[in-house]
Amino acid sequence: MSVDSKIKERVEELKKIIQEHNYNYYILDNPTIPDSEYDRLFRELQTVEAQHPELKTPDSPTQRVGALPQTAFKTVSHIIPMLSLNNAFTDEELEAFDRRIHEKLQSQETIEYVCEPKLDGLAISILYENGILVRGATRGDGSTGEDITQNIKTIKNVPLKLRGDFPSTLEIRGEVFLPKAGFNALNAAAKKLGTKQFANPRNAAAGSVRQLDSRITAQRPLAFYCYDIGKGDETVSTSSHSKDLEKIKTWGIPTVPLLSVVQGYQGCLEYYKQIQIQRNQLPFEIDGVVYKVNQKVLQEQLGFISRAPRWAIAHKFPAQEELTIIRDVEFQVGRTGALTPVARLEPVAVGGVTVSNATLHNMDEIERKDIRIGDTVIVRRAGDVIPEVMSVIKERRPHDTKPIVLPSKCPVCQSAVVRIEGEAVARCTGGLFCPAQRKETIKHFASRQAMDIEGLGNKLAEQLIDSGLVQHVDDLYKLTLDPLANLERFAEKSAQNLLDALEKSKSTTLPRFLLALGIREVGEATALALTKHFTALEPIMEASEEALQEVPDVGPVVAKHIIAFFKEPHNQRVIRSLLDAGIHWPAIKKTDPSKLSLSGEIVVLTGTLQSMSRDEAKKELVALGAKVSGSVSPNTTLVIEGAEAGSKLNKAQALGIKVIDEDAFLKLIKREHSL
Repeated sequence: MSVDSKIKERVEELKKIIQEHNYNYYILDNPTIPDSEYDRLFRELQTVEAQHPELKTPDSPTQRVGALPQTAFKTVSHIIPMLSLNNAFTDEELEAFDRRIHEKLQSQETIEYVCEPKLDGLAISILYENGILVRGATRGDGSTGEDITQNIKTIKNVPLKLRGDFPSTLEIRGEVFLPKAGFNALNAAAKKLGTKQFANPRNAAAGSVRQLDSRITAQRPLAFYCYDIGKGDETVSTSSHSKDLEKIKTWGIPTVPLLSVVQGYQGCLEYYKQIQIQRNQLPFEIDGVVYKVNQKVLQEQLGFISRAPRWAIAHKFPAQEELTIIRDVEFQVGRTGALTPVARLEPVAVGGVTVSNATLHNMDEIERKDIRIGDTVIVRRAGDVIPEVMSVIKERRPHDTKPIVLPSKCPVCQSAVVRIEGEAVARCTGGLFCPAQRKETIKHFASRQAMDIEGLGNKLAEQLIDSGLVQHVDDLYKLTLDPLANLERFAEKSAQNLLDALEKSKSTTLPRFLLALGIREVGEATALALTKHFTALEPIMEASEEALQEVPDVGPVVAKHIIAFFKEPHNQRVIRSLLDAGIHWPAIKKTDPSKLSLSGEIVVLTGTLQSMSRDEAKKELVALGAKVSGSVSPNTTLVIEGAEAGSKLNKAQALGIKVIDEDAFLKLIKREHSL
């Protein structure tokens, strides 16, 4: 009976798609679909070919291990073919693997298996002659790989010379990978330089090993673990795979860690569950577990099929990456006012959990990845990490996708949303009003450096909000005794103490009040500088960007934050309510900038200050009218000496420049703060 033309067309289509993805993965080091999608395509082709053997051709991807090697490298023929492994995705498929082994061996005895983590890296072969590393090669298409000897020699845990009683010829197989810490550092450096970031550690390892310039490979923190012997003379032979690995270690070759010898199918399942629990704590990425029949004599009896040994299988973890579609995007407001775009997805199982939402981080990331509503995307979930959209499959982009637009109003409180030029994060400006920010706002408002409301700590602030007694900071001054006394773990005395503390806090200073408002980038030094310059609240609230930048320590970004905050009607309303509640401060005389304590001084900090950071000290100095310099010169007029001061102090003393210690500096600050 002839095969339906649609089936033939589908087979040819699958071949073409898989071959294209092989090229992207093996040659370009740029996979465009997750492994789970590739596995589905491959298994579909396998299934159709099994049902219609006449459609199976020598050039089918099912008859190959990988892709052709890149022509830029010298090619290498493997002494023994480097085959791939069949996969099991369910417990039932693992049980079927165990059953096939018993049937092939015609035995009901329990099989002993070696279990090991399946490293997510690049399979390679390393050849030693008389104990000296003479060749390293990629797996390539299984028969022919690429000569990457110089690159392999840069990997620190690969021995260039063996130790002990080694065979004259030894070929080992293993995995080159990039540990998680190294991957994160590599991408952080790429982000800083504005260069391409790697999608995952496996992709990074493959790209690193296959650099034509081995100096680049040497800069990558690659590692290697051996999982098998390819070829060796008679001194290699042992009775089991586990003993082979023990012998390999005696030659100084690192082997796959967490290896275990178990009994039967149930032993394999228990190991799988244990490793799955440990997975996210491991220093390297794994995507499953490999089981191998331990006894060599049984391996020989079982033999091979076209592309894999019958005596081994990879039991894959649920996919951490999957394809799905973005149906919509919503913006969530965090406790600091930051807006985070969240993709609403077509539900998809990722890592054993159904995922319907994923973070898009910020507008810069959306623009960099060119993500649109309606796109087919790769979504990733690893352990307890929030799922994220990794990339877009642009080949599947429909014509009616919609761009993602940053809202102009906060979705929670309708205050204006501001995204300062040069900043990735957009923020709600309704800091005193926005319900999403209220807990953080009240905690900051009551803090010691701000309104200093004694007894109003983090837990009580949350309790007041959760009980509904306080919505915004001005509600603190509307609290009464009875509702407070009825709070859980509260009593009349503690309620009265809080009311007394609130009354006491009404008498404050303008710098403290400005700090308490929680304006972004306005810390103690900036609040003090604003007070000295404007002397009252109203001029600050009404100041233009140009007027604000006349204040020491206020640049364009800080000025924009101040204007955005005071421009918001919600914030203005809360401020009026606070003032109506009786918050007040002494009148301030306008200070002549030339009369500031350190006006005209050029100051250098040296050593470590115990009471504040270097940045905080710089802000205090600017507020005092000083110009801060990073080096001592004849123009320096003052040096502030911290602990373990070094060459700057010596130079200042040699030039006869005035030096004060940290205590004197703190006294100077205290005088200025007593406005």
